[in-house]
This record gives sequence, C-alpha cells and structure tokens, in this order.
Amino acid sequence: MKIAYTMTRGRGELDRLLADFAETLGARGVRTCGIVQINTDCGSGHRCDMDVQVLPDGPRIRISQYLGKESKGCRLDPASLETSVAEVGRRMEEDFDIFILNKFGKQEAEGRGFRHLIGDALARGASVLVGTNPLNAEKFEDFTDGAATSIAPDLDALLHWYESPEEA
Repeated sequence: MKIAYTMTRGRGELDRLLADFAETLGARGVRTCGIVQINTDCGSGHRCDMDVQVLPDGPRIRISQYLGKESKGCRLDPASLETSVAEVGRRMEEDFDIFILNKFGKQEAEGRGFRHLIGDALARGASVLVGTNPLNAEKFEDFTDGAATSIAPDLDALLHWYESPEEA
C-alpha cells in the first residue's frame, strides 16, 4: 500500500501543487484518477469559485456555492461534491496508476465524500496522494491508521515519492 499526504499553508498553493503534479504525471504517461481543484478568481473583495477537474480529462465541476458577499461560512456545495464523487467513481472503472484527491476535508473526515474511493484505489493497488490541511491531517492519519507518509509540499518531492519503490 502506497499512500501519502501533503499540506501547504498559503491560500491556493495546495491546489496549484496537486494540479501541477497531476499534469506532470500525465505528460509522463502515468494514468491518473481523482480530482484536483481549479479556483476561479472572482476579483478583489470576492472569494474565488471552487471548481474541481476530474482526472485525467473529465469535466470541471463547480463545488462551491455563492452564499453572499459577507458570508463567512463553508461554501462547499455537498450535492456538487457528491456529483464529483460519482464521476470519479465511474472513471475508476478504467485502469489507473495513481489516485489524487485535492483535499481530505470535513466531508471525508466525517466518513463521506471521497473517503470510500481512497480505499477502493488502494484495494486496486494504485498509489494514493491526498492533500489536506492542519485541521484534518490528524483525522486523515487516523483514517489510514498511520500508514500514510507525509510528503513535503514540493513538486520534486511528490515526484520522488511517486517514482520510488513501495516500501515493505
């Protein structure tokens, strides 16, 4: 089982890092599956729209909802997230080498979202890379029973992890 996670601190950095990682692997002929997040800047004073790209060449799905200019709450649209989960699940019927998840977030920490697809990917023998944040890192480590490796948030480090043989 080869599973890892990475975290960044800056806004949008993790999204760009995982999108670059998926693109680099795809260019090298690696069969990717999962999602990466592509944010659309809405200009100053507005929070970005959150879209996910289904890998490797699937649709972009908006997973955020507009709650108003002054809103401070979670903008995740759970129905859109579940649409993303279903689309990735369909893509998993094809062969793939690595499963990439943009974020092990609140939904996954609570047993929903992409959580079961992570297990499905591992059962198929694929490598799994998950982005997370400090708030959910411990819950991800609990979910993996400590089997996940923490990787520095750097494209070269991620590529090195993927290309290294699985440790026994």
